[in-house]
Amino acid sequence: MQVRWWVVPLLALSALGPAWASDCPALLQGSLPELRGKGQIDLCERYAGKPLVIINTASYCGFAPQFEGLEAVYQHYHAQGLEMLGVPSNDFKQEDSDSEKTAKVCYANYGVTFTMTKAQPVRGSDAIPLFVELARQSSAPKWNFYKYVVDRQGKVIGSFSSLTKPDDDAFKATLEKAIASPAL
Repeated sequence: MQVRWWVVPLLALSALGPAWASDCPALLQGSLPELRGKGQIDLCERYAGKPLVIINTASYCGFAPQFEGLEAVYQHYHAQGLEMLGVPSNDFKQEDSDSEKTAKVCYANYGVTFTMTKAQPVRGSDAIPLFVELARQSSAPKWNFYKYVVDRQGKVIGSFSSLTKPDDDAFKATLEKAIASPAL
């Protein structure tokens, strides 16, 4: 039996596919649309093995000024590997349906440089898989600017209410714990 030259590489790639997927924590399975642009953020590719803060945001929420503090935290800890993902949501009726207006609030008004997605449902039966898993590991967000701290293994090690400011000592201690966590 003659084996074609292209069969061996295809077999090797197919063997790697499931292994790669199994190395990705459940929390990071899937992708989300970027707030700016038409691309997708592959959560596993972007965040696997990295400490991560995930925040559900809303442009017209009274807690929106926390964007400034979150950006400061991101700038302070990013060199140590910390990543941050903002997920706008209208679940609490405080987000614009126009992504360009959301982007203006985040990027122009508050100077956000961390990754933001287009608006997504984060609670209830419509919640995206990322927030279903966050709720499974912790709890569903009770309001906008609920903050989840995820270690390098993709496990939630802390969740903080909207009332917790980004400069809170307990929040920062949990961030440092996530940064110090061992990689996958």
